[in-house]
Amino acid sequence: MSAAARGRRIAICATSALALSVGVARAQTASVTYPIDLPTALRLAGAQNLDVQIALRAVDEAEADRLTAIEQFFPWLGLGATYHRRDGFTQAVPAGTVSKTNLDSYAPGGTLTAQVALGDALYNTLAARQRVRASDQALEAQRQESTLQAAQGYLELAKARALVDVARQALETSQDYQNQLHEAVAVGVAFKGDELRVETQSGLYRIAVRQALEAQCAAAASLAQILHLDPVVELVPQDTEVVPLALFEIDTSPEAVVQRALSARPELKQSRALVDAAREGRDGALLGPLIPSLGAQAFVGGFGGGHDGEPSHFGESEDYLVGVSWRIGPGGLFDLGRVDASDARLATLELGEAKLKDAISAEAVTSLSRAQSLSDQLEVAKQNLTTAGKTLDLTRRRKHFGVGIVLEDIQAQQALNQARADYVTKVAEFDEAQYGLIRAVGGPLAPQQP
Repeated sequence: MSAAARGRRIAICATSALALSVGVARAQTASVTYPIDLPTALRLAGAQNLDVQIALRAVDEAEADRLTAIEQFFPWLGLGATYHRRDGFTQAVPAGTVSKTNLDSYAPGGTLTAQVALGDALYNTLAARQRVRASDQALEAQRQESTLQAAQGYLELAKARALVDVARQALETSQDYQNQLHEAVAVGVAFKGDELRVETQSGLYRIAVRQALEAQCAAAASLAQILHLDPVVELVPQDTEVVPLALFEIDTSPEAVVQRALSARPELKQSRALVDAAREGRDGALLGPLIPSLGAQAFVGGFGGGHDGEPSHFGESEDYLVGVSWRIGPGGLFDLGRVDASDARLATLELGEAKLKDAISAEAVTSLSRAQSLSDQLEVAKQNLTTAGKTLDLTRRRKHFGVGIVLEDIQAQQALNQARADYVTKVAEFDEAQYGLIRAVGGPLAPQQP
């Protein structure tokens, strides 16, 4: 068993318990929630994601094609019997006289046949081996992509959960303020219109809470789809808050990031393997026909028959045949169409590899720029959160001394709530950008804890 196969089995075994427990929970109730953390989501993505499973089947198919190519070197065995009947004229050998005769013959036995086009078999096997390498790299690329989707899906879920808490906190603060104004209006020291204004604001916060809950449900369903889990079982992040993760040195130079991506991305390794396979195919079309084909046949059995009216004879029979041959024309020497087609196929794949390098380089630079930008935005959002908190505190103090007005308090609350939501959003976006940057340079995407 290959190391890759053992790794796949270990990943599947490590995550089967969670998948089983989710299935049991699904059978018990349709409204159950299931806690999940980031490392578990990443492991499940590698074991249960359907795109990864499809890529695994592609690897199996490539291995089967390689085995088929190797089998071209081996003979095959046929068992059967032949019967030959002649009525009419025949020619004697070596005299050449023609005479009328009636005869029959039969030959039951086994035939071992080997017909090996050495050139085709050799180059087909080499090309098939390269296609296996390509499928392995395609599997790794899909595993990294699915892991990235799982990481970003989990962070979106954690962000949605944090935004629910922000909205609830805003509603609670607004309701407390509303209750204070209600008591003040009751004793005649506050204006009824101010109470109604805060009540309206509380209603808006209720809507915001409901919208945040809807977004959390949608994020949970999206993550369940990525992990191939039942969306009826609502996933709930175990992390109570979203915090910045240190996953990548974002002060790395763009040149270093591009160099790392070009040396590590599995898509490029896959492309190189496909180019090598096409090169083997071109060599097979150009040089393969120069290698002769071998043919061999051995018959072991019995042979009988004779003239009508005469005693029939039957005995053991063995026939052997060995030969070499070259094919000229289609599929062999001077098949210019086959050579030109293989050259064109190779050139197309080489151009595709160059295009892929450009795309990967651009993706690496863009991902680094986004991570650096979000790092700066996160610092601004953090400062805005601090400033908004101080503003609300000063506004409450002004109101305590009878200087502030209700509208100032509402605006300060809105600013603080917006600053909290912005900070949570920027933290999640920054973490997602780092995972995207790691994926852009070729991984590895390993579970990370705050």
